[in-house]
Amino acid sequence: MSAPKPVELPMFPLESALLPNQELPLRIFEPRYGALVRHCINRGDPFGVVLISRGREVGGGDARCDVGTLARINEHIDHGSGLYTLRCRTGERIRVCDWLTDDPYPRANVQIWPDEPGDPSKPVTESQLAEVGDRVMALFARIATAHEMRLPSREEVLGDYQSAALDAGKRLYALASRIPIGSADRYAVLSAPSAADRLAALREAVDSLAAVVEFQLS
Repeated sequence: MSAPKPVELPMFPLESALLPNQELPLRIFEPRYGALVRHCINRGDPFGVVLISRGREVGGGDARCDVGTLARINEHIDHGSGLYTLRCRTGERIRVCDWLTDDPYPRANVQIWPDEPGDPSKPVTESQLAEVGDRVMALFARIATAHEMRLPSREEVLGDYQSAALDAGKRLYALASRIPIGSADRYAVLSAPSAADRLAALREAVDSLAAVVEFQLS
């Protein structure tokens, strides 16, 4: 099957990595992003969100990662003078083919990047999904016990991760979005080519977080 044709999108580099199907609140005050928002509102177009690998969100001159997500504006408040409050939600994973000029705002040619098949002899199994969920619950239980707090139910903590209506790759995205891992780990989960690669990246992220938690609690 041929790769999807690249399309030009407005791009919003951020200092945090986002996963598919996450809420994204934004406050817009920089003129170039005010222009981006007006374009998206007027046309109903999505924009791309990518992690900044070096630099800041404000002012330009940043270095950007090449894997991100689509985002759509669900609600907006126009405060005038180019100021906006937005409620957005992320969608499909994208891969940047090439960056264009930042005029009048950051732009890139991107492709939708669905999960790659991976090794068909080594699919992600229900037991593997349950195991990583158990590790996350054990981590939260450790924190709750240390702070003498009540641990919410598994359904409250893990959310849509347990939904059988989602494939393994999406369930791993859903689980990763519930865990306070750093941007580098979150980006590793996002950029994992297949569900099996994402499982390995998420396990490493949980191990790293558990080590930090144990150090802090000790």
